[in-house]
Amino acid sequence: MNLLKTSLLAAALSTSLLAQAGDPPSCNMVRFSDVGWTDLITTNAVTRLLLSELGYRSQVKRLSVPETYSALREKEIDVFLDTWLPSSEKDICPYLDDGSVELLAVNLEGAKYTLAVNQAAYDAGLKDFADIGKFSKQLDSKIYGIEPGNGGNQLIQQMIEQNAFGLAGFKLVESSESNMILHVKRADHLNKWAVFLGWEPHPMNNQLRMRYLTGGDDYFGPNLGGATVYTSVRRGLASECPNLGRLLKNLRFSLQMENDLMEAILNQNTTPRREAKAWLKANPQVVEQWLQGVTQYDGSPINPLFGARQTP
Repeated sequence: MNLLKTSLLAAALSTSLLAQAGDPPSCNMVRFSDVGWTDLITTNAVTRLLLSELGYRSQVKRLSVPETYSALREKEIDVFLDTWLPSSEKDICPYLDDGSVELLAVNLEGAKYTLAVNQAAYDAGLKDFADIGKFSKQLDSKIYGIEPGNGGNQLIQQMIEQNAFGLAGFKLVESSESNMILHVKRADHLNKWAVFLGWEPHPMNNQLRMRYLTGGDDYFGPNLGGATVYTSVRRGLASECPNLGRLLKNLRFSLQMENDLMEAILNQNTTPRREAKAWLKANPQVVEQWLQGVTQYDGSPINPLFGARQTP
């Protein structure tokens, strides 16, 4: 007996008993983008596992953020679970304007995304965007970003080019998420300073002695780069695949969920799929909400085993 099926709440069955036509064969394979962010690795894993239980197949394509929106436009992928707004506006707006990409639903609120510093820099007085330029020597005139093409990197480069906050002499160092975090850890070990892209949800908030900078509202938005994360899909997906669309619209993640899953994946000898399965088993009430009005891929009611509690 499938362990996941024995643990999800039985009430999910009652929400799916009404017969529906199901999705057409063209909807059976659901293609996701992975841009290398740990939060996306976790949400992709949870969503794909759920789809598998419903009879869908799925695959992931590793792409950059700009490549992701282009691939959605060309219908080479179907779903991107990690559109951060407002920081991704520049990347996605052309595709929203021509209608080739759609914002289907909000899947996470309360996120933040802005520049941060390690505790040593903060304690010495680097607390605001306006302070960065004052400490160019201590920072080696470098700001650490993540992968090339990322919206946050573009905002940093824009600040440098516009000499905002006196950053004209600074250099953006583009790298991977893991390498950026490694640099900050190394700086702490050597008692040096670092300014870098920081965000939540992410285990960096637990792993690093870090503080977010104030004063970046004009670039990263208010409330320390407060962000809302959307599920983006190719044009027409929800109408062509109504059952899939219903599930994607229902998906709502939380900061605690993503922090916990990311921490486990990054710091333990495990896999995203294994952690996703454990989380789904432990949170049947959330799964019940996600399955409201959803059926199996073929339109049949959700298998009772999928929603049944295991009898003691």
